[in-house]
Amino acid sequence: MFKKMTNEIYLSFHNKFFDKIIKKKRLEILQIIKEELKGIHCSDCLDIGTTHDVKNESSNFIVKNLKLTLNYKAFSNFSIKDNFFSSSTVGSISDDFKDENLNFLKSDIVLSSATIEHVGSNFNQKKMIQNVASLTNKIFFITTPNKNYPIDFHSKLPIVNMLPNKIFRKVLKFFNFDYLSKEENLNLLSLNDLRTLLSETNVHKDFDVKIRHIRLFFLKSNFIIIGIKKA
Repeated sequence: MFKKMTNEIYLSFHNKFFDKIIKKKRLEILQIIKEELKGIHCSDCLDIGTTHDVKNESSNFIVKNLKLTLNYKAFSNFSIKDNFFSSSTVGSISDDFKDENLNFLKSDIVLSSATIEHVGSNFNQKKMIQNVASLTNKIFFITTPNKNYPIDFHSKLPIVNMLPNKIFRKVLKFFNFDYLSKEENLNLLSLNDLRTLLSETNVHKDFDVKIRHIRLFFLKSNFIIIGIKKA
């Protein structure tokens, strides 16, 4: 009984500690996005990977705190029932899109927060980047945690995410993170991985692309891919 209570107290503290850190990091990412948007007149924003959990204040935190007078649209695997968004479309961002089906989704700003690591294989991740670019009229943002950060923010396990993927998945399964152990549900990316994915797409043809980052305890914890449409 005592052991169970001790574990519950530890987990409660552990989760609250991580929640506070993650919120602080989201605020830093939000600030970078706002900086990049200065001087760019935008009329609409498409949020990709929108969360359907509207009760949690951390859900869709970035898009809901842009504080811009825009028409906000959602694109997600889930049906989004949230009055914040003027429209909601169900689909997968790594699918093959047909040009004639893009018009209603195209937006000045396209934002995807912590989604690219959840779309599956590197092939799917490249497809996502290409689709994001094809939906963007002016500027896009793709955020993702750093695979080489010493803590995996999904399982909250230390170091294991820095191991080769096959071993990482086995460790996740050992600790009962069966869902996260599958590539289609979690495929973390390092800075080199992101650079490789970008180089293997054609986004540089139409966009000036850069990768910014935030730090947690002096190490790069999250990356923000920014693509600005060329004139």
